[in-house]
Amino acid sequence: MYLNGEESKMGVITTEISYRNTCAHNYSVSAFYNYVNKSMSDEWNSTEILVLMVGLSVALTILLANLMVMIAIFMNQRFHFPIYYLLGNMAAADMFAGVAYANLMFHTGPWTRYLSKEQWYIRGALIDISLTASVANLLAVAVERHQTILTMRLHSNMSKRRVVLLILCIWATAIIMGVVPSVYWNCECDLDNCSTIAPLYSCHFLIFWAVLNLFTFIIMVAMYTRIYIYVKRQNQQMSPHTSDTGNSQTVVSLMKTISMVLGAFVICWTPGLMTLLIDGIFRKDGKAIYYEKICLVIAECNSIVNPIIYSLRDNEMRRTFKWILCCLCRRRTNAPREFSLVNVDSPLS
Repeated sequence: MYLNGEESKMGVITTEISYRNTCAHNYSVSAFYNYVNKSMSDEWNSTEILVLMVGLSVALTILLANLMVMIAIFMNQRFHFPIYYLLGNMAAADMFAGVAYANLMFHTGPWTRYLSKEQWYIRGALIDISLTASVANLLAVAVERHQTILTMRLHSNMSKRRVVLLILCIWATAIIMGVVPSVYWNCECDLDNCSTIAPLYSCHFLIFWAVLNLFTFIIMVAMYTRIYIYVKRQNQQMSPHTSDTGNSQTVVSLMKTISMVLGAFVICWTPGLMTLLIDGIFRKDGKAIYYEKICLVIAECNSIVNPIIYSLRDNEMRRTFKWILCCLCRRRTNAPREFSLVNVDSPLS
């Protein structure tokens, strides 16, 4: 049976790979989409235009909101502690996610058909890097909290040099995970393992990536649960008139804030990872492609959740946000900063 156009080209690819053991390096993105029966739009319709406009608006909001978090942590010396540096790096990962989503919006819909394989791999790598950076950062926060909470201290004694090295390791790991499927773990030489959601990615990679992240989620949830139970027990054993009561309440409040950040992350990203896992295992029979877009939207929303959590939970962060916004609204005034430059613990509510 002979096929026309791109489908005919895919027939050639399959034959070459099956009988000559060659790879499909010279074929277009459209050919891979046709092979897994994933449709691509030929022209823009009203729904796709609406998705594009909403997606770009959300991406811009993500960039601005997380930029404000980073500025707040940089400007207010009350946040110059390891835990806040890591939260600032989390904001940087969310900003990177905003860039990834904006890039996706400019390379989706009818534009997908005209992408080179390099552009397609970059599009996917940016999303992979943003997720890996966020997961690794949350794991680093969990380790930092474990070291400090067991001694009922609010902040760790980790030096700035170690924090910087830790952040560099986080981003190095994220970049490696983003590059792996484009240079090695793809399906260009194994068409039978092409994903239906990401047609150039190997199903084996999607399974590995989804399982790795879900397993990390379980570890972090278990770790935070253990820490929170420990803090609650220690807090109950303290006398109401003990001098350490205020500090322990601050520790509990900070743990609640971080737990909310972790909870939001797990809730927003688990559906997408489960969809990738289903696609990797069952492939076309899993029908995962029908849930792809809604899961991506839910995952995108996570990058805007953290600034909201900080503004609701942290009085000092909220006060710094207001100061930044006032400075933007009153550029001509030379009013002094309202917050202290003394390194004191941040009061959390």
